[in-house]
Amino acid sequence: MKTLTRLVIAASLVASGAAFAESTVMVGGQQMFPSKDIVENAMNSADHTTLVAALKAAGLVDTLKGKGPFTVFAPTNAAFAALPAGTVDTLLKPENKKTLSTVLTYHVVPGRYGMMALSRAIKAGGGKAELKTASGGRLWFMMNGPHNIVVKDEKGGVASISTYDVKQKNGVINVIDKVLLPS
Repeated sequence: MKTLTRLVIAASLVASGAAFAESTVMVGGQQMFPSKDIVENAMNSADHTTLVAALKAAGLVDTLKGKGPFTVFAPTNAAFAALPAGTVDTLLKPENKKTLSTVLTYHVVPGRYGMMALSRAIKAGGGKAELKTASGGRLWFMMNGPHNIVVKDEKGGVASISTYDVKQKNGVINVIDKVLLPS
């Protein structure tokens, strides 16, 4: 009986440890698991259905399921909805695949840039960090208060990062409140 009790306790400890081994962040009402890739997690977020549809239309799903690491500055559905009327529908058309791909890869930076890495880069840059995107464009990062980072695009638009450090097996997602636009 003692052996059975010990086995049950050990199994319980292992099971509870496994539950805590993978810390998650809630995005779009769902847990984002570090053991999943960027696309798998984005597909589970109710706040990123437009982004996922755009990734599919642009043919970028396989790329963002790749090894990486990638940092994705992921606009919410509300960010896409704030674009001028008809913009998203126009971008999703097959004839606009190249433009859509450029806009989406402008939201991707090679490497892992969570809050701490961005903060260090901003400090090292004297208050501003510049990162090159996967599309070849540039994004600028600045502090907006002690615990918030904003992203400025090439057209002068500014997005706030609302959720940081959503770790993925192939990178990190930082949720933003605006769609970033290349020049």
